[in-house]
Amino acid sequence: MMGIAEEIKEADTAEEKGVIISLRNVGVRYKRRGGLFRKPEYFQALEGISFDIHRGETLGIVGRNGAGKSTLLKVIAGIIQPDSGVIVNYGVTASLLTLQAGFDSELPGTDNAIISGMLMGYTRKQVEARMEDIAEFSELGDFIYEPVKTYSSGMRARLGFTVAMYMTPDVLLLDEVLSVGDKQFKKKAEVEMMKKLHSEQSVLLVSHSEGQVNRVCDRSIEI
Repeated sequence: MMGIAEEIKEADTAEEKGVIISLRNVGVRYKRRGGLFRKPEYFQALEGISFDIHRGETLGIVGRNGAGKSTLLKVIAGIIQPDSGVIVNYGVTASLLTLQAGFDSELPGTDNAIISGMLMGYTRKQVEARMEDIAEFSELGDFIYEPVKTYSSGMRARLGFTVAMYMTPDVLLLDEVLSVGDKQFKKKAEVEMMKKLHSEQSVLLVSHSEGQVNRVCDRSIEI
């Protein structure tokens, strides 16, 4: 097993190959609450994960339920730190979008779109300049001015997906965001994802649909 110095050295050589994020032997474990007279136990969510993310690629992440796919995206986004291994980020921004996108249900869709865009590193003016396109693509119409608490889960997902598509972080991390919505919107979303295959933006997509991953991704890895 490589030490940290060897892991970093190996990751450093990857930059010459167009790699923008490199993971080597990444592991994450969570503490389970112990009983009154029992020591806490640990659950290994990720173990020995190694792969590279290349500029401009769309990478699918597949695996059974509980395999740690969502945890992996959180590690790449910097939301949680791994307990073992090393991640090298070559100066890129990685933004995570989930179906639970952290929307404030009391605020209208416009305000939530602005907040989501600002969390991705954009200014309010930059997001506002794209609001008309966001409203049109998400198919929300005038509902975009209504509080999100009036939205269905599909409407929330359409808004979150559309904001992510119109913002362009270096690496976009999508956690099951194509799994909801009607058939027409799913098809439109896949077309938009296909456009990413021909851009400089990198996308990591977690999906339960192997067919969907095969259609929109350059390659996939199983964890």
